[in-house]
Amino acid sequence: MTIRLLLADDQALVRGALAALLDLEADLTVVAEVGRGDEVVAAAREHSPDVALLDVEMPGLDGIAAAAALRAELPQTRVLIVTTFGRPGYLRKALQAGASGFVVKDTPARQLADAVRRVHAGLRVVDPTLAADSLVSGESPLTDRETDVLRAARDGAPVASIAAALFLSAGTVRNHLSSAIGKTGASTRAEAVRLAESNGWL
Repeated sequence: MTIRLLLADDQALVRGALAALLDLEADLTVVAEVGRGDEVVAAAREHSPDVALLDVEMPGLDGIAAAAALRAELPQTRVLIVTTFGRPGYLRKALQAGASGFVVKDTPARQLADAVRRVHAGLRVVDPTLAADSLVSGESPLTDRETDVLRAARDGAPVASIAAALFLSAGTVRNHLSSAIGKTGASTRAEAVRLAESNGWL
């Protein structure tokens, strides 16, 4: 039986290389390729892939959001995240979104093909180093409000803008930012945002 694959990656060279490698396997065939996350569901509807290999960072819709949309629309299509960004936070979010597997792009071709087969068979496949890192990073120490404030601070917005957007006083926003900086072990709010994102807390 041939396993039908959909590839989604915004880098045409990477997408082409993946397609060429996977097509060398007798039981795998690439039936669709897209370069944007918001094209994934439509392509899956048209080509009925068994497994969708999604990058995390894509225009239109990121791979994790695309995975959730695909699982909602076409639950029979299993999702394998294949990404450069091997961060524990991405792993956790991907699995929560319904992905069956998560591997990094430097995975050897034979192992990647095996991961596709295992995901197709209904198994969960996770890069072992990422799995260990995810356990170490643990649950978020941030409160819901601290999380909201850090999210609003992502683009470097001033305290007054964050306060207006979240219907809080400027003093309350400063307190939440200060607390979040302390809990993440950061020295600035930009660093707190970066650390929280890499741990999957935002």
